[in-house]
Amino acid sequence: MTAVESQPLVRNATAAASTGAEHIEVPVAYDAILLASFGGPEGQDDVIPFLKNVTRGRGIPDERLEEVAHHYRAFGGVSPINEQNRQLKAALEAELASRGIDLPVLWGNRNWAPYLSEALLAADAAGYTKLIAIGTSAYSSYSSCRQYREDYARALDETGLGERLQIDKIRQFFDHPGFVSPFIDGVTSAFEQITEALPGIDLGTEVEVLFTTHSIPTADADRSGPPERGFGAGGAYEAQHRAVAEVVMAAVGVGRSSMPDWKLVFQSRSGPPTQPWLEPDINDAIAELPARGIRAVVIVPLGFVSDHMEVKWDLDNEATQTAADNDLYSVRVPTPGIHAQYVSGLIDLVLERVNGTPTAERPSLTELGPWYDVCRSGCCENVRLGFKPALGGLAP
Repeated sequence: MTAVESQPLVRNATAAASTGAEHIEVPVAYDAILLASFGGPEGQDDVIPFLKNVTRGRGIPDERLEEVAHHYRAFGGVSPINEQNRQLKAALEAELASRGIDLPVLWGNRNWAPYLSEALLAADAAGYTKLIAIGTSAYSSYSSCRQYREDYARALDETGLGERLQIDKIRQFFDHPGFVSPFIDGVTSAFEQITEALPGIDLGTEVEVLFTTHSIPTADADRSGPPERGFGAGGAYEAQHRAVAEVVMAAVGVGRSSMPDWKLVFQSRSGPPTQPWLEPDINDAIAELPARGIRAVVIVPLGFVSDHMEVKWDLDNEATQTAADNDLYSVRVPTPGIHAQYVSGLIDLVLERVNGTPTAERPSLTELGPWYDVCRSGCCENVRLGFKPALGGLAP
């Protein structure tokens, strides 16, 4: 073997993952779990600095940022996401303790304190060298997977710990039972709430289920997932959401004589009008329902793991108001949050890597998975920014 051939294929990975295999079926003795999230402001003075972090490198003036800031201002400048991650961290720690697993949980954010760099410094101070990362996003796209991997690399560079720390990541968990089960429970409960509130309503003809997720630029969506999979328009991002929605509807439909129609819709667009983003917008979709005789709508935040700002503002405020304006009864299904099955599922995903679980034994509710432990080359390209150094995957 030559010196070139002996080089690891994956940057700052453990020995098992450095080979670049799709699934790592070798046990790895990790020292700690790195819980990675988006982050959010925790006061009015934090809002603009936080948004500058989110949009770093794009030169957006404060006046434009203030137009977005009103969502946070309406909640006292406090995003719910940090408190949700405190609760998730505590829930993960409790689940680990209940199973007798000695793995500490470190928490770091991409865009606000506590930052990923702070979590890595804490890991180094504690003597931890092998971390397994849980990114709080279930699907494949630039913003929901690759950008996390780029931020791991950036945090290593900022701290100068590239020679001391190794960071692997769990697989994208869009079709893991722990993530999907809370949505099945939520849609089932929503149907019960609707039939109680509107006696005699026909679920099959007078109700619509809207599965909603964050809209992203169509160019990013088309390039989501491994290029060799050939997902086409919408890429892996859209294909994964549609596959999970089908699983949810099939599970809820067991034992029912009729079921509502459903549609995948999008929300929280933030790009310029000239840039194509995934459509239809959830509010446009809701406005079209009365003309078809729909009386009630179930809003399922399928793309979100917790009730952060896009859920609290864009769904609980705007979409709910749009439904009311169109005389529709609406129910918004809960996100997984700290649902027991979700928390347990995340630990199961960590243990897949700790134990080197064979691929055939890994739970996956769609034919698309189980997804990759190590992201494939060229996965989830951002055509505007190009490929930046990233962990947890083959270059570029």
